[in-house]
Amino acid sequence: MKTKLLPTCGLCLVAGLCATLFGQGAPAPSEQTLGLKECLRIAMERNHSRPASKFAVAIAEAQHRQALAGYWPQITARAGVEQMEHPPNFVFPASEMGLPSQTITTQPGTATVTIPANAFGPGFPPVAVQMPVTFPGQTITTPVQIFPVPAQNVKLMDPRTESLSGEMKWLLWDGGMRRGYVEQAKAGEEVARTEARRTDLDVTENVTRIYYGALLARQLHLLGTDTLERMEITLKITESLYKEGSGTVTKADYLDNKVMVETIRSLVATLAENEISAEAALAFTMGLAWDASVTPADEEIPYHPTGAKLTDLVAEAYEFNPDWKQVEAGLKAFEGERKTAASGYAPKIGLTGSLHRYWNSYGTGLAVSPNMQGWTIGAGVEIPIFDGFMTSAKIAEAQAKINRLKEQKLLLKEGLGLRLRQLFLQLEAAEKIYTASRDAMTAAREDSELTTRGYGAGLLTTEKVVRAQIQEALVSAAYYRAVYEHEAIMTQIDVAVGNQVNLEIAADH
Repeated sequence: MKTKLLPTCGLCLVAGLCATLFGQGAPAPSEQTLGLKECLRIAMERNHSRPASKFAVAIAEAQHRQALAGYWPQITARAGVEQMEHPPNFVFPASEMGLPSQTITTQPGTATVTIPANAFGPGFPPVAVQMPVTFPGQTITTPVQIFPVPAQNVKLMDPRTESLSGEMKWLLWDGGMRRGYVEQAKAGEEVARTEARRTDLDVTENVTRIYYGALLARQLHLLGTDTLERMEITLKITESLYKEGSGTVTKADYLDNKVMVETIRSLVATLAENEISAEAALAFTMGLAWDASVTPADEEIPYHPTGAKLTDLVAEAYEFNPDWKQVEAGLKAFEGERKTAASGYAPKIGLTGSLHRYWNSYGTGLAVSPNMQGWTIGAGVEIPIFDGFMTSAKIAEAQAKINRLKEQKLLLKEGLGLRLRQLFLQLEAAEKIYTASRDAMTAAREDSELTTRGYGAGLLTTEKVVRAQIQEALVSAAYYRAVYEHEAIMTQIDVAVGNQVNLEIAADH
């Protein structure tokens, strides 16, 4: 009995493997049959992780443009209307004006005086007379005098003013600060593009793996169905031989065969459910609706023996692997950070300028033509003298980041080589397993056919024919799994190398 239960345990393991790979789920109402190329094309259009990567690239590109904007002059225009509650004024305070004592001296001289007629009475003088008058020199002394000046409230302009102005700033020299920012932004853009590339690789790897997984689930389901049919035929033969009473088949043989058939029947139901779940998982990975289901158009998983060399794969990984590209971009970013930090030692030279025009209806005070319009232009320099060793600390930090990432790059270099070596060894083993399982499947099928014919002729026992049929099912399942594992490893190598997206679907999108 122990010998008979062993094949059943093997089928249970196969069914459990499918359940682990594809999960459990109900049939989806929306079904369509697609090939791998079509699945990849739809995944590149519908998978929700790709738009997020595209937006990340757009963000990085915008940040790069922001950094480049620092090389251009910054020009600003302003216009406005200002209404004050009260007109601006200036109060001149009350004061006193003092005049010191002065002495004024006049020189003696003669002046001609006209005496009008009748100046001293009627008829005297009868006519106007001019006569000379002599006056002596004299000295006049004035006392100290103080004149008070009252406070004065002077209006400067009307409370309403319209204005129009423009301002320009242009950094001419910064010691490499802007160049460092640009290098950091450009490196960030490379990182974003690498992440987008990684997303394409991951989507391709997932769709390819699950597509072939769905094919494996269908092959196992068909294998289980075929095994069940043949076991049912064997059960009928067993029942016939038992009822005829030939003596070679007992009731115990019939019951053992019956138990085996019903066990396989339950396993076939599980395999059918696994096939539906795998097709739903494929649709989900492609970005389709939750109720969609995609049936692979291929009949079987293809087998492509590898002809690449390990050294060639490692060399390509050092050039195209997303992790490797990210490390290189990180080194560029940290180098830009170091340049930006080092600019703290350099002077900053800039050019400034402005234009202004105001409108105020007062026309006097401050609102006079020279004050209402004009322009300014200037140049300035900022020279750092001492910043408490801040700049040197920033440079040391950036250099430490560079050194750390260089060490991580060395680790990644060895890690990539080791990862590809492991995958390459697994691929070689998978090819050997494929060859062995293929030969074993061929032998198992021949053995099953021979034992079935021999059993029908009454030459073999029930245990022998049941064991042969179960053995054929197990070996065939192992063969299908070997083909799947081989393709899965090749897909992992494609992702690790990163030099291409499978079938070049992503390049078209």
